[in-house]
Formats: sequence, C-alpha cells, structure tokens
Amino acid sequence: MADRTRGFCIEELPAHLILEILTTGRLSAVDLACLESTCRLFGGSHGIFPSKFQSMVECAAFYLCQAHSLFSSLPLSARKNLLDRCSRNWKKVLRFLQSVERSSNSVETSAGNIQVTTGKYHTLVLHDSSVFSCGSSLCGVLGHGQNTTQCTAFSRINFPSFSPVIHISASHNHAAFVTQSGEVFTCGDNSSFCCGHGEVRRTIFRPTLIEALKGIPCKQVATGLNFTVFLTVQGQVFTCGSNAHGQLGHGDTIDRSTPKIIEFFEELGQVFQVAAGASYTFSVTEDGIVHSFGSCTNFCLGHGDQHDELVPRAIQSFKRRNIHILRVSAGDEHAVALDSSGFVYTWGRGYCGALGHGEENDKTIPEILTSLKGYLAVQVCARKRKTFVLTDEGSVFAFGWMGFGSLGFSDRGSSDKVMKPRMLDNLRSQYVSQISTGLYHTVGVTNRGLVFGFGDNERAQLGHEQMRGSLKPTEIVVQRTMDDIAIAAPSG
Repeated sequence: MADRTRGFCIEELPAHLILEILTTGRLSAVDLACLESTCRLFGGSHGIFPSKFQSMVECAAFYLCQAHSLFSSLPLSARKNLLDRCSRNWKKVLRFLQSVERSSNSVETSAGNIQVTTGKYHTLVLHDSSVFSCGSSLCGVLGHGQNTTQCTAFSRINFPSFSPVIHISASHNHAAFVTQSGEVFTCGDNSSFCCGHGEVRRTIFRPTLIEALKGIPCKQVATGLNFTVFLTVQGQVFTCGSNAHGQLGHGDTIDRSTPKIIEFFEELGQVFQVAAGASYTFSVTEDGIVHSFGSCTNFCLGHGDQHDELVPRAIQSFKRRNIHILRVSAGDEHAVALDSSGFVYTWGRGYCGALGHGEENDKTIPEILTSLKGYLAVQVCARKRKTFVLTDEGSVFAFGWMGFGSLGFSDRGSSDKVMKPRMLDNLRSQYVSQISTGLYHTVGVTNRGLVFGFGDNERAQLGHEQMRGSLKPTEIVVQRTMDDIAIAAPSG
C-alpha cells in the first residue's frame, strides 16, 4: 500500500493531470507565464501535446482561450487575426481576453479585487465587495446620507443588502451598484427618474434597491447624465430616466420612472456590454455589433449624421468592414471603441484633440487610431474632451484636453491640448489594470492594487484633504475601516 504521508514533487504527477489542473483553475495569463519561466516542467511539451504548442503552459493557455466567453463569440477570422496580432502566442491572447473582460468590471490585484469609477466631482472605489466614495455629495452621490456634503477621504458606503457589491458606475449626479445576487441599488439626484424608483423626484441620499428589477438579476449598469442603463445576466437591456433624445431606446421621447426593457434587443441575441454618454447610449451584442441611440448632436452615434435615434441602430461603418467590437466608451462629446484585434477607433467632436488624430476635426463615423496600431489595446475610456487607452502591457496612453491636469502629463499646462496619443511616462514603471476619468480628474488602479489619481481635487475627488490638484499621478489611500476617515459635513 502506498505511503500517503510521503511528500511528493509536482513533477511526479502525470503531465495530463497537471494540464487538467492548469485549465480548470482560475489562473491568469500572468500566472501561466510565471510557471513557465520558473519551472522546467511547465516549459516542456513532454511529447504528449501537439507540436504547435511549445510548452505545457502554452497548451493550457490555448484551452483557456477556447473556453473564454469573449473568444468563443468571435468568428474564425477574428480569432485568427487576434492570434496573429499576439505573435501566435496563446498566453498573450489569454492576457488580452482577460484584460478586456476586467476593464469594465473588477480587476484582480495582489491587494484584492478593485474597480474604480469617476463622476463629475466624486470617485467610487470597489474593493473586495466594499464600496468607498469621496468628493462632493451635493446630490447624494456619495451614498452617506443627507448630512454629508463632502468626503475629503474615502469613506465606506453602508448597504442595506448582505450580498457583496460586484460592479459600480458613477455619473454626474447619481451612482449605481450591482450586487452578486444581481440586485441594483442607486443613489443621487432622481429629479429625472434616473435612479429608477418610480415617481419619486427627490434626492436619494443612500443606496436604495430598485424594486422594479426584483427577480431580474443584473451584471452591469451604466449611468448617463440623467438616465441609467441596466444589463441583465441574460443579456437583456433595461433603461430609465430622461428620454428627451430617445436615449432609452424605446422608440419615443417619454421619460421612464422605472426600468423598462428595450424590446429591440430581444431578437438580436445577448448584449455583452452597455455604455451611457451624456444623452446617448451604446450596446455591444455578442456578435460584435455596436448599436447606438439617443442624441447625435456631436456625431457620437457614429452614423455619419446628426439625427437623433429613438431606437437602437447598428453602426454600419463597423458592420460593413466586419470589425468585431468588444468594448465601447461613451464620452460627453465623443466616443471610442476597442475591437477584437486590440485596435482603437474614435469618432464625434474633435475638440482639443480628444479623437487622437493630430487635429481637432470632427469625425462623423468611427476612424481607426493609426498611431496606436503597434499596441494591443485592452481598455478605452472617454469623458470630457479626453481619452485614455490601456495596453496589454499595462501602459497608459492619453490625449485631448489636459483639463486641470486630468491627463496626467506633469510637463504640460493644466489647460493644454495633447493632440495625439502619448504614453504616460509617470506610470511607465507601473502595470495599470484599469482607469476611469471624470470631468476634471482621473483615477486608476495597478495590478498591485495601488490606486492613483491626478487632476483637480478642489472638491476632494482625489481623496486628499490638503491638495488642490495634481498634474502627475499621486497615490490614493483607501481605508479598509471607518477609522480615521474625515467626513466634512455642514455645521449647525
């Protein structure tokens, strides 16, 4: 009988069993690369894998890619293009897929799971299911109650639900939170019904459950200027709030006080991602088609005209060229998209170089950013006349209006224009996993869990009490307890 107390080395396990362990766990592409570089066992093919795989780890990465939802949604041509873009390295393909997936959700860091999102004058950070907020709370967006007008440091938000929060979204005057059970909570200015609580036009000062979505589990939420978009686990889309330009997608301009399903998508299959701009909306379906609807004053819908769309309309520029879009970001006056090969496209108003083409001309339909073709982008982020792009190697590119230093270039003035994508040298030593930009400030997180911010801090939106602003990335400390957190409340 074998001695079960005897210690053993992993090399003693059969190769096929080790491969099974690698492909059924939650290993990231970085984990696989570390295994391959530190142990000869994982670097060899052992003669049992197809010759196209140079190592056991490469074979494991291949199987993990095949099982990934983003990869399985791609047509064969798009899969081939992505593999070629990644130098036929399956570990790099896996890193791309995982990075894109996490760009709009929580990112795994050595300090825990973190998501950052920025509003007009405030910031929200999700850290291991706890949500923290700082900045101005004049409309209740910080979720700390009506006695709080400003938080000068990050403060934990108390939720009436025991289910962990897994996704957050912040806009100008309201915020939304999705829990692990699929429930959605909102707070902030509800004068336009954007919080989804029915005919209640008062401010919602604390996160409140949207009763109309009970029994309809959601996985993502996008907050626009005065409306909200909800994406369910089943890939359905609901909207509520102001509908002056048709941004709710129901074929009319009638406001909705509670979430209503967009029936248009019921025949198109699942929606993978939603994004909300000032008065317009994007959706990305599983086949990589982008639909846009709402206001087209700034050409943000990407149809080549300035006509508002009351129902979702596919962006033909992508569709005709068989460009499979994975993610899209809706700015105030422009938009940016990421395709399945890691290329970036921009369109809308070209103010201050926000489109990154070296001039300020408007683009009525999406146009590829040629200056970034040599990089594999994994996240795109647009807001007020500025754009950020993250690459698979953790680099950050920014362009557009400096806006009180919110682009992060310490050698440029607070109102300068950066006309083409430029790498943020101040973050070159960091691997940035996610970034979000507000009106005049920007916040990001690295793979080590470091949260940093730059730009305006006049209302403490960077979480620093003494600093008025910063032209370069500055570390932000997010307290894990309520101790020593300063909350500025009105006197009297």
